[in-house]
Order: sequence, then structure tokens, then C-alpha cells
Amino acid sequence: MSELHKFLFDGLPVRGAIVRLTDAWVEILRRRASNSVTGAYPVPVQDMLGEMTAAATLMQSNIKFDGALVLQIFGDGPVKVAVVEVQSDLTLRATATVAGDMASDATLSQMVNASNQGRCAITLDPKTKFPGQQPYQGVVPLFDDHGRPIEKLSEVLEHYMLQSEQLDTTLVLAANDKVAAGLLIQRLPMAGQGNLSGSMVSKENEDAIGVNEHYNRIATLASSLKREELLNLDVDTILRRLFWEEQLVRFEPLEGETAPRFVCSCSRERVARMIVGLGRDEVETILTEREDIEVACEFCGVQYRFDPVDAAELFAEPVQRVAGGSTPH
Repeated sequence: MSELHKFLFDGLPVRGAIVRLTDAWVEILRRRASNSVTGAYPVPVQDMLGEMTAAATLMQSNIKFDGALVLQIFGDGPVKVAVVEVQSDLTLRATATVAGDMASDATLSQMVNASNQGRCAITLDPKTKFPGQQPYQGVVPLFDDHGRPIEKLSEVLEHYMLQSEQLDTTLVLAANDKVAAGLLIQRLPMAGQGNLSGSMVSKENEDAIGVNEHYNRIATLASSLKREELLNLDVDTILRRLFWEEQLVRFEPLEGETAPRFVCSCSRERVARMIVGLGRDEVETILTEREDIEVACEFCGVQYRFDPVDAAELFAEPVQRVAGGSTPH
């Protein structure tokens, strides 16, 4: 079962979280592999999307945001776009569009940043919006300050966290066909703000406790975690091996919190709205060429079909009232 654990380094302004996605990640891959059109992901894409899924889960759990966190990578390589969406209840889904061949050991830049045009976007889409409110989006390039391509997703996201939240962050990510996992270590804000345990650390004490020294030490320990260890060891073993000299405060899940799990938010109603957006003339033209309109969800593979009668009903009355229609196939 997928699991997420949060912890704090007792007496230090440093927090952490570790995630292991097992059943949720396997379900995402199973649905993709069962798609007769696309087939399974190439191994480099699988591993990149798995790292993205683990990272997005860690980031969502860390910011306590009531809405969807969407992590996207897009560029000009054989992978045109990769998307992970994690809701505040840790339900998640992920997909990638592959439009070209790649080597079995293709790197991040070779997949999405062939001409240094790749970008990583993190979008926070509130569940409840005020009138006119737009989702917040931050975008960072897939190259460093010297224009050199970045080959590790963790480095891209560390740069984003430093740029957007002004917080030092260390990420270790890994994925294969059975597990998508990640470890996050972050320096907590200091002056006038509480850490995860609710205690306060004053600015006057910042130098005395050597906050940078403590964070750097813990970050170095975290960075020593090998890919094979993150994928194969259980959470307790990983934390004990890395931080056996530190005092960890582990947090139990709050009431109502659930483990990360795969859930797709697609629906016939959403697809109906998309079809209406095409316009009556376009829909009628499509139906002169085929028996029905068929739309497959890229995230879960569910297919929605609208025959001429269904389509006529969409334009005869509000979409909300025709969401029943024919069932997905």
C-alpha cells in the first residue's frame, strides 16, 4: 500500500517527508499499458513520470493546499508533455504524451529539452475560487544559470522551491515499474513563524543554533541515499540508516487523512462540455465521418462515446442535465 510519512528534527528548524507509491503507481502504469493505442511507457519516461508523481505528492502534502497541485514538464523532445495532478486528499493521477523514439537510457534533457526549450510548471488550482481568481503558476527552465541542461528532476524542483518559497530544499527521487518514491528535506522559515510542531524559533537564536549548519548536515545525509535503497528499503529502515544520530519526531496521520491513491477525476459531464465547446457544426461534421464521437481519458483510459442522439441532446439542453447519457465503454 502507498504510504506517506512526515517528520521533524527535534529542536531544529528542519522538516522532512518520505513517500512510497506502490499500488497507486502500479495502477497508473497498468492503465497505460492496457491502452491498445499508446501501449506502455518507454522505461526512461516511466521513471521520469514516477519521480514526478512522488515529488508532486511530497509537495502537495508539504504546503497543505486545498485544491489541486499540478506538476508539468513540457518541451521539444520525444516527450511533449508529462503531467501529474495531486489533490489535497492525496488522490493522484499522471500521464505523459510520447511522440517519438528515444534511447533506452535517455536523459531528462534528451526526452523533453532537446533544444533547451523545456520548462517545468507547478500550478496551484484552488478548490474554491473567488470571482475572477486564477490558479497560481510558477515556471522554471530545465537549464541552469549558465544555460546547461539539468539532468535531474530533483534539481529542477529544488530550484523552484528556493525561487518560489525562499526555502532550502533537498529532494531525492527514484522510480521503477513497481515503486515511485521520494525523500524531501526542507529548512523551515524562522522569524516569527512556527514549525510543524508549533514551536517558535526566534531570529535572535538563528545564529546560535547554527541553522544553516544543521540543515546542510541533514541535507548531506539525505543526499547520500542511493536509488536502490529508496526503491527497495522500507521507510523505517531508510530513516534509521540516514538519521540514526538525529532525534526525529514522527507525525501520525491526522483524522480523515488517507494514504496516496490513484483516482481519476474525469467524467462524462466534463467530456460533454468539451464536445459542446467544439460547436454544433464541428460535431455534426465529425458524425458524418464516423458512427459516434469517442474520447478516451489520457489519465485512466476510460472511453466515452457519444452517438448522434447523445450529441443532439448536448445542444438541446444544458450539459449538466445530460450527463447520464450512454455509459463509458
